[in-house]
Amino acid sequence: REAGLDQARELRAHYALPIVGIEPAVKPAAQATRSGIVGILATAGTLQSRKYAELLQRFGQFARVLSQPASGLVEQVEAGDLDGPRTLALLRTCLQPLLDAGADTVVLGCTHYPFLLDSIRAVVGPQVQVIDPGAAVARRVAEVLGEALVGGGTLRCYTSGNAPTQQALMCRLLGEAV
Repeated sequence: REAGLDQARELRAHYALPIVGIEPAVKPAAQATRSGIVGILATAGTLQSRKYAELLQRFGQFARVLSQPASGLVEQVEAGDLDGPRTLALLRTCLQPLLDAGADTVVLGCTHYPFLLDSIRAVVGPQVQVIDPGAAVARRVAEVLGEALVGGGTLRCYTSGNAPTQQALMCRLLGEAV
């Protein structure tokens, strides 16, 4: 599971390795919105974090930002249910209040949510821009790792759960053999 936004600082202080976090893309969303209304889809922990409050303070003045906790979506992704009836129902429950309020831009504020991108787009429709901060996080990883990325690398996955089950899930999520 993702570490909360505020936990990233603690992790960096305790471990001598690069830690790159994800944070809701409030600034790009405020710049992209046409209606002036932005929806942030994130976990309750992210929405209650000090870091998120700081983001809203810095960039929330440029648009009306609606924070929407998305209870249950992380569990759906971890179960490998990316587009089933329960997942779509949860997405509709989370996204409809944002749509009803006039949001034309929705930000994915959790590492798990990009796996739901097709389902999210199906629920919000083509008139709503969905911002996935994954590309920005990847660019930051490349900056942090710098030369270590030259020549590629090896993906290693570790789990405290059932290895065959997790391997099957990772293959589904990543679209390649793990």
